[in-house]
Amino acid sequence: MFIKSPLNYTGGKFKILKSVFQVFPKDIRTFVDVFAGGFNVGINVEAETIVCNDQITYLIELFQMFQKTDVDVLLKRIKKVIGTYGLTQQNQEGYYALRDDYNRSKDLTKLFVLTCYAFNHQIRFNNSHEFNSPFGRNRSSFNANIEKNLTEFSQALHEKEIAFSNLDFTKLDYAALDSRDLVYCDPPYLISTGNYNDGNRGFKDWKEKEERTLLELLDRLHEKGIRFALSNVLYHKGLSNDLLIEWSNKYQIHYIDKTYSNCNYQFKDRGAVTVEVLITNY
Repeated sequence: MFIKSPLNYTGGKFKILKSVFQVFPKDIRTFVDVFAGGFNVGINVEAETIVCNDQITYLIELFQMFQKTDVDVLLKRIKKVIGTYGLTQQNQEGYYALRDDYNRSKDLTKLFVLTCYAFNHQIRFNNSHEFNSPFGRNRSSFNANIEKNLTEFSQALHEKEIAFSNLDFTKLDYAALDSRDLVYCDPPYLISTGNYNDGNRGFKDWKEKEERTLLELLDRLHEKGIRFALSNVLYHKGLSNDLLIEWSNKYQIHYIDKTYSNCNYQFKDRGAVTVEVLITNY
């Protein structure tokens, strides 16, 4: 059974972990999760050391809080915030009062509680790094499933050797890695722009320049004998990532949906198809 992140972060890989882990090697010394996001992949990896990196500051700060805080203490803090603001699936005023207070205080417990009651549990900020997800009326709350996920996730953070960093992927130090390690990249998808990579959230956006830079970095890792795995999509809603398709011909392409593995992309209706892949150099 896989551990599920308590954060509903856009692009999370929990639903396809089985397919991803079938491709991962079994002998990993250091696993580098370059674009950790909700950290569904990294938290489940068996490795001597796991590096959790993301340029989104508040994600890393939340994970560090989960790692440093006893689970029972964390749950008490969360329930105290819920009680203080009278949060329910109907109390819109309480939610927005909490949101205003968080944006002033930047208190991490309040941020996590906000994600629980936000629309679709979305984590969304504006260009000033203010949390701006709307209220999830009649849908979102801190429920038993989130409590279970948070408990299991936090326990794993305590038990595993996990190092956190908050760097752009170009600034990470890959010099100490060798053939025993695995660099995993799940970047924003060039042909599937979400609110995390539209350039309007106070963080770097993702355009063709960033895509090329990442692919060049992976080529350099390959030349040094360092294993990598890249999650991405070749086709999505009628669009094709031609840059990625051409580059991927040098490596192994693993199709998450096996029915696309022999189709040569000749779809009757490309607009209805998303072709998700894991590209590896081993």
